Amino acid sequence: MSQQHPVRSTGSPPPRPDASMSLLTNVMDHALDDGYAEATARRAAEGGGLPRTLRAKLGLAAGLVLAAAVVTLGAAQTQISAPVVAKEREELIDRIQAETTAVDGLEEDIEELRGEVGERQRAALQEHGGDRGALVALLSGATEVTGPGIKLVVDDAKDAGEGGGGPRESSGFADTGRVRDRDMQRIVNGLWQSGAEAVAINGQRLTALSAIRAAGDAILVDNKPLVPPYTVLAVGDGKRLGTRFQDSADGRYLHALEENFGIRSSVSAQDRIGLPAAPSLIVRTAQPRTSGAGTGDGRGTADTGKGTS
Repeated sequence: MSQQHPVRSTGSPPPRPDASMSLLTNVMDHALDDGYAEATARRAAEGGGLPRTLRAKLGLAAGLVLAAAVVTLGAAQTQISAPVVAKEREELIDRIQAETTAVDGLEEDIEELRGEVGERQRAALQEHGGDRGALVALLSGATEVTGPGIKLVVDDAKDAGEGGGGPRESSGFADTGRVRDRDMQRIVNGLWQSGAEAVAINGQRLTALSAIRAAGDAILVDNKPLVPPYTVLAVGDGKRLGTRFQDSADGRYLHALEENFGIRSSVSAQDRIGLPAAPSLIVRTAQPRTSGAGTGDGRGTADTGKGTS
């Protein structure tokens, strides 16, 4: 009996490496959806989507011509109106410059008239006040003054922050390290009390009618804002004035600001300083001194020469 040789199987082909990624393979093999492919084929068969009838072709041509006309017309209008806009701009600039020049001229006229008024005021004081006219003008701030005195510089603390809520909100101090209007009020009052004859802050002359106020974090003197550091010049006996101020209650107040809140200040005696006249001194009413002034009988008025407003 013959022995049958065993039949050896050739085996199945090896599996594809991407057999487990059938979804990804399908997406790669069919990148275009069947619906899109069908629509593309139908459009190609109909002539690529272009109009085939004469009416459609004429409509397309008319639309293109209309769009070109609109673009051309807009460009032409822009080019035509450009010189007009430039001319109007030049006219506006000329008007602004002319008005600015007119304002400058008016300001110069105001300064001249103000100087003339000041001269007439001083002449009237000299005529009616005699030898005391110069003293009255000096005390009222109507004239410039030069002489010995002190220079007091007050500045905010380094890295002074904004905001409140500290002890100064209620007791006259501030934890912000900023110089306040009430601080300058006390400093100026202390200088007057210590014997200052004339005082100016950052070149702004103080008079009996001056007001030191605040607007936000800014300090205003007669409604003019000042910026730190605040340079206070006071005419008087320099050494004596500086000593008396530092020993006064207001001088100790300034020292407390330095100790507790880092506000910086320095005082130095000056051999000669100059203060300008007050920019606008308006005295509406004044009364001359009567014979009973200073005697305590209440019939006279104080001889300050500053009047009342």
